[in-house]
Amino acid sequence: MPSLRHALPGPAGRTRRSVIPGFRLALGVTLLYLGLIVLLPIGALLLKAADVGLERYIAIITSPRTLASFQVTLTTAALAALFNAVYGLGLAWVLVRYDFPGKRLLDALVDVPFALPTAVAGLALTALFARNGWFGAPLEAWGIQVAYAPAGIVCAMAFTSIPFVVRTVQPVLEDMEPELEEAAATLGASDLTIFRKVIFPTLFPAFLAGTSLAFARSLGEFGAVVFIAGNQPFRTEIVALLTFIRLEEYDYAAAAAIAVTLLALAFMMLLVVNAVQAWHQKHAMGDA
Repeated sequence: MPSLRHALPGPAGRTRRSVIPGFRLALGVTLLYLGLIVLLPIGALLLKAADVGLERYIAIITSPRTLASFQVTLTTAALAALFNAVYGLGLAWVLVRYDFPGKRLLDALVDVPFALPTAVAGLALTALFARNGWFGAPLEAWGIQVAYAPAGIVCAMAFTSIPFVVRTVQPVLEDMEPELEEAAATLGASDLTIFRKVIFPTLFPAFLAGTSLAFARSLGEFGAVVFIAGNQPFRTEIVALLTFIRLEEYDYAAAAAIAVTLLALAFMMLLVVNAVQAWHQKHAMGDA
């Protein structure tokens, strides 16, 4: 039976084997998919925004309502990402380092935000945190409002983005060699020192990637937020909702301008994260 492996030229005259036949075909399909699914919509968005003109673009972005929606979105997304960074790291640690009844169920529940439609998640959170809800009623007695308030936006964003942190940190924790921690312990290092000097530097690239993905997901979240936010301009109106409102008003230029600005912010954040990861990797190799 003929083998599916194909010989590819390698260094020093040797050949290396590839399990995927048809490199050109595979690359062509990949680039076609990337162009149709990712680059084409982004290109159309950029072209639509370019028709606005610089003067009107600045007027749209600097309008009080737009600035307020950006402030609400960036603030709540940052708080949600911060919460997920701490809670996601702790949850990944528990799933990897401890055995307990219900561990498999808890591990499966981490992926529920991926499988659950965001609109359903928003409706469920609204029902739970409304004034007469299971959680909202006791909080209301303490003077804490979650539904139809910025706190509800943070809650919805954190719910939909928590798997990004857990699923990026968890494999790195599983692959860590326990000998490193044992060696540090035999040298007299405390648990906090071992985590700070041995564990966290190894986790940092994955931790940063997961947190940044959670933040990016929160920036563009719509379905889970639109129900619990209350959508009050200047208070709980997020950028995604404002873009949708502009589309309903047939103001496609304003919608494109707002969407491009949000896209640029997310892209700049990813560039910064990649730069930090590259610096950390270079610094780690230099210390080694």
